[in-house]
Amino acid sequence: MPPQTLLDLCQRFPIVPVYYNADVAQAKAVVKACYDGGLRVFEFTNRGEAANKVFGELVPFVREHCPDMALGIGTILTAQAATNFLDLGADFVVQPITTAAVAAICQERNVAWVPAAATLNEIHQATLLGADLVKVFPGNVLGPGFVKAILGPMPHLKLMVTGGVEPTAQSLSEWFGAGVTCVGIGSQLFGGGANADALRDRVAGLMKYIDT
Repeated sequence: MPPQTLLDLCQRFPIVPVYYNADVAQAKAVVKACYDGGLRVFEFTNRGEAANKVFGELVPFVREHCPDMALGIGTILTAQAATNFLDLGADFVVQPITTAAVAAICQERNVAWVPAAATLNEIHQATLLGADLVKVFPGNVLGPGFVKAILGPMPHLKLMVTGGVEPTAQSLSEWFGAGVTCVGIGSQLFGGGANADALRDRVAGLMKYIDT
């Protein structure tokens, strides 16, 4: 997926689930529930030995059952890992760090690349490497005040905060009020258990809040 396409999706659907499960059936159910709830960007993380296998099965499932969903891979540390998941069909690549090698691979394939940074200088360097959207991580350490402060001198930045974002109106209000483009939500979004209907309804409720 080209960088601008992903950025447009993140601006229209600014909640990005961040998820890993070694169980293929459960992973499919979670992605579908998020899709049915109104989300269109999903980050599956490379955090377990089964990541390649599960992701390889998620891609065709999403293409068939969630046709408007951008399915990306997160927690990518090396160029080889980026290549492996891009070969499996990843629409975008997310890093917990910033590496020029991963940036180059994504640019060569015209695939969106979202690196992470924790200082204004790191964010700026990521944009110089070609990032249109930069992940601010860890959000729970940096806080909304950090985002608001750095957007003062650099209001053009497009930022996705991950870590510490809660699936509540208050938390979302604080982060979007600070100026983030989108948020990544991990375990707290899925903390209500494995019930797909409950997850769908939880997501739909958050999207209604975003749309108001």
